[in-house]
Amino acid sequence: MSAKKKTIRAAQASEPPLLLHSISQLLTMCAPPGEDGPRRGVGMKNVCPMKDGAVLIAGGRIVSVKPTPKMLRDPWVKQHRRELFELDCSGMVVLPGFVDSHTHPVFTAPRLIDFERRIAGESYEQIAQAGGGIRASLEGVRKAKEGDLAAVVLDVLREMASQGTTTVEAKSGYGLEAVAELKSLRAIRRAAQQWSGTVVPTLLGAHTVPPDAASADAYVEQVCREMIPEAARQGLAKFVDVFCERGAFTPEQTTQVLAAAGEHDLKVRLHLGQLSRARLEPILQYRPLALDHMDHVGDEDISLLAHMDVVVTLLPGANYFLGHRYPPARKLLDAGVPVALATDYNPGSSPTSSMPFICSLACTQMRMSPEEALVAATINGAYALGLQASKGSLRPGKDADLAFFRLDDYREIPYWFGANHCAATMMAGRFCDLPGQSFGCAG
Repeated sequence: MSAKKKTIRAAQASEPPLLLHSISQLLTMCAPPGEDGPRRGVGMKNVCPMKDGAVLIAGGRIVSVKPTPKMLRDPWVKQHRRELFELDCSGMVVLPGFVDSHTHPVFTAPRLIDFERRIAGESYEQIAQAGGGIRASLEGVRKAKEGDLAAVVLDVLREMASQGTTTVEAKSGYGLEAVAELKSLRAIRRAAQQWSGTVVPTLLGAHTVPPDAASADAYVEQVCREMIPEAARQGLAKFVDVFCERGAFTPEQTTQVLAAAGEHDLKVRLHLGQLSRARLEPILQYRPLALDHMDHVGDEDISLLAHMDVVVTLLPGANYFLGHRYPPARKLLDAGVPVALATDYNPGSSPTSSMPFICSLACTQMRMSPEEALVAATINGAYALGLQASKGSLRPGKDADLAFFRLDDYREIPYWFGANHCAATMMAGRFCDLPGQSFGCAG
């Protein structure tokens, strides 16, 4: 029995297979045969567009992707067409759901005082030194009930989904004590259980040193000896993250946290190079899947990264909101470094949930092509989370996570900034019931 028949037979017990056809533009993001690893170089310019495309879905997974005429001639489809639920997707641009691989959704309030101070001319570091920044979110998270935090996270997950995002990495990081950090991770888990998409939880206890810590080194010891072991024991996190930066954690403290994560079989990722340049060599030995921000990176580090599968995740929403210089995207891309894009959704430096807006910033401010931006926002985001086997492209066997845009051309996704043209979002083969979305296909 073929793999397609097995998949369909297993799904038929619960619901009929779904056939999406007559898709005006279908972007599969699939790599050419024989290519493996995150997309880089010229590979980031190929979104694999298909006119008049069709996708056959069963059991929440993709069974087949073909041009519509070829799909309708498929022997299995011809034999079972009466059993299929069909949707005419003419007038739609369809692509894999966005993979937002860097977010901070566990907080209780916006940081409006920081916002006003920044408008008045204070820098990110000046605001932090005055008690604003990350520390300003501590009290709310520490006092909040787990259920209330979970409700906040669920609201933003739904907001992200309404704009085409189907996979989200979600960090703790505003509790900065063992009890509050673990509570934040439990809130992420509760929200994820009520959402149809995929959530990847990350422990970011090493976000900054809290004001009530005896010392930076003492706090790092707490992260390593309390937070990481307990998060691993309870299965609350898949990653450990560290903000390696002046005013946060030194490279020596960072490697201490990364080593502790490895001892408990947790993967690692880092905030790196946002405000100042950091040495990569001590960090790369811990095999991070992603290095995020990287606004400050030297030519020799770019050459080093070009020969590795570490994904550099650029977060232009933070650069926009803070008024910082943008990361050297073109240098990274032209050198062959695999690049992803994410929102960095958080209350202090990037309060946006919109991946289309991030793609627009990538094009207009970092000179990425629309194709490079969309690849970075889908398949390379999946690689940054280790989910490339199931997310980020449309090929048989992968999860049926799709975003539908009522547009004529995929380049309009980053073109129309500040507007949401996402008509529908599908997660695991099912359309989401979300405010503002109206699919409007003939079925």
